[in-house]
Amino acid sequence: MRSIRYQQIAEEVRARLAGGEFGPGEVLPSESSFGAAYDASRVTIRKALEILRAEGLIDARQGFGWFVASEPVRQPLNALDTIEAQLAESGRASQRRVVDFQFVDSPPHVAPVLGSRVLEVRRVNLADGRPFARVTVWCREDLGAELSKTAVERASFQELLPVALGGASQTIGAGLAGVDDAQFLGVAPESPVLVVKRVTFARDGAAVLVSEHVFPGHLTEFVVNLAAVEPSDGSPAGMRLLGPT
Repeated sequence: MRSIRYQQIAEEVRARLAGGEFGPGEVLPSESSFGAAYDASRVTIRKALEILRAEGLIDARQGFGWFVASEPVRQPLNALDTIEAQLAESGRASQRRVVDFQFVDSPPHVAPVLGSRVLEVRRVNLADGRPFARVTVWCREDLGAELSKTAVERASFQELLPVALGGASQTIGAGLAGVDDAQFLGVAPESPVLVVKRVTFARDGAAVLVSEHVFPGHLTEFVVNLAAVEPSDGSPAGMRLLGPT
């Protein structure tokens, strides 16, 4: 009977997936939650989910549990681009939802770059209606003075700023989702995330934006094309080692 039971559960979950109850990349209920819902043991639930993974419908990753299978958005690192453009390139519909819009005293890591006061905008970017990234942007006060919440919800800072942009410097690292980000992104607290920290410059070299982008680790991957030139220290192009701090 157990083999029949886990096949029945797999069939029911399959039907829920087909009905759109869970979207691409969305984290599924935990095995214990499924067990309570279907009055089944964790072993039975796992067998049912393994059937669906073998069919390519779902996947699992350490720190996330089970989620609906989805191709991660590939974000190239060889150009200054927006999340919206990258989502469009992947055939995903994008949307911004602004959470905070306020002028504030600059956080300690922003003040040396942009000055003592900044416009702080925190938003959630959606892909096909599902959370994809939490983004916080700090804009130099003089450049943000004429901006509105409606404007930054409608268009990117690259489009809105009254200066020509010259490029950016950014770092990418691994992290764990805090309580706020977990809620914004629909993942469990301490789930793996990719954290992008960026400083954007005008063509005259002046810094105009500082930003932080947080992505659930299973939804995106970063791609860089490496030239066939070996650095003198033997490290891959485009990468540098960070020593102890």
